[in-house]
Amino acid sequence: MRIVSLAGGIGGARFLRGLKAAAPDAEITVIGNTGDDITLFGLRVCPDLDTVMYTLGGGINEEQGWGREKETHAVKEELAAYGVEPQWFGLGDRDFATHIVRSQMLEAGYPLSQITEALCARWQPGVRLIPMSDDRCETHVVITDERGKRAIHFQEWWVRMRASVPAESIALVGVDTAKPAPGVLEAIAEADVVILPPSNPVVSVGTILQVPGIRDAVAAKTVVGVSPIIGGAPVRGMADATLAAIGVETSAQAVLELYGRPLLDGWLVAQEDAGVALDGVTVQARPLLMSDPDATRALAGAALDLALDLAR
Repeated sequence: MRIVSLAGGIGGARFLRGLKAAAPDAEITVIGNTGDDITLFGLRVCPDLDTVMYTLGGGINEEQGWGREKETHAVKEELAAYGVEPQWFGLGDRDFATHIVRSQMLEAGYPLSQITEALCARWQPGVRLIPMSDDRCETHVVITDERGKRAIHFQEWWVRMRASVPAESIALVGVDTAKPAPGVLEAIAEADVVILPPSNPVVSVGTILQVPGIRDAVAAKTVVGVSPIIGGAPVRGMADATLAAIGVETSAQAVLELYGRPLLDGWLVAQEDAGVALDGVTVQARPLLMSDPDATRALAGAALDLALDLAR
């Protein structure tokens, strides 16, 4: 069985861990979001790719959901002592090594997809992890604050500001000329089913779907999505802030309509959101909280079972 999943950060990575447990013999290809990527201290940082790689490879900080376990921050402290900015983005010493390797390989001319494959050779995540594109795409946010109206990198808005200043718009810079990374469209075409984890529908899954060719390829398959919203609130993170920026209500119904047809064939919602509906989409209510490995495996298994039933 061949499964493709479009994944962002923490929620997507944890769901994928459950999917591996639910389908241990399947070939799983993960198309990772790179819209969150940022250059810091001269190094290229790919937060979502690394979160998937570390989580599935056994190196993630489980409490945070991002970064490395048993991390230290001597380099960050020394950079702060020199007054080097930004100090709001917390890279750890072990994590720095990943970004150094990636940046050296980029400088040598390797594409991000090949670099990601090389990094995964160490971590053995048990899935094939491919960035959505080898072309640089960065998510930027337009805000108005005491400095006036301006565009800033998504990470500054998300991490430094904690999305406390409303986003007036969100744009994926560079996407118009981007191409899917090698292997992305082929993996989708060969997939038996496509599953959208409970990742952010605007700046994770939504970002991947903006790369020319990916949305059409996904829509041609049997697709089941898992709602990132439970009872009108994000499961984690600040998805409500990103939904507000594009004028979408924070609800399982609104996110279902945002994805819409013909993209989705099935949609899993929390039991408190039973009654959500859209013509042409099979909706099922299930426990959505990934509170432990068993619950996560059960959720991923439910999504996969619905996708396989619809594919038949």
